[in-house]
Amino acid sequence: MLRVFGQRLLSRTGPANAPRFFHASAAALHGDMSKFANNPTVHIKFKLRDDSIKEVEAKTGMSILDVAHANDIDLEGACESSMACSTCHVILEDPVFDELEEACEDEEDMLDMAFGLTDTSRLGCQVFVTEDFEGTTVSLPKATRNFYVDGHVPKPH
Repeated sequence: MLRVFGQRLLSRTGPANAPRFFHASAAALHGDMSKFANNPTVHIKFKLRDDSIKEVEAKTGMSILDVAHANDIDLEGACESSMACSTCHVILEDPVFDELEEACEDEEDMLDMAFGLTDTSRLGCQVFVTEDFEGTTVSLPKATRNFYVDGHVPKPH
């Protein structure tokens, strides 16, 4: 009886030595920035924690966090844009901040935990570059609060 059941099972699923295929997530859905290649470019300045200024080019549609990572700017993003931390907290200039949609309640909850919160604070993973960002300065706070582990900086995908 067991032999008959085993043969039926194998005949439905294929031979035991048949190749099995495993799939990884598609690059376009997991960190691929090429989807922004044809978008307009704007120039953004980052005011770093040491008060130095770094000017970068950004494609519209990218998040501020993605722009920072693409340009080797130390903006952590410990939760990898899942809105579960405040380590990508940035401070925007008033004109740009005023043009953005209001932060959702989840983002506001995370911002409540951010170090150095201001009236124009946002999470970098939730702010997406538009042409209004041309010439603006995005300031990084002097410190972050990472409840995961201080000093850990995950590599972007």
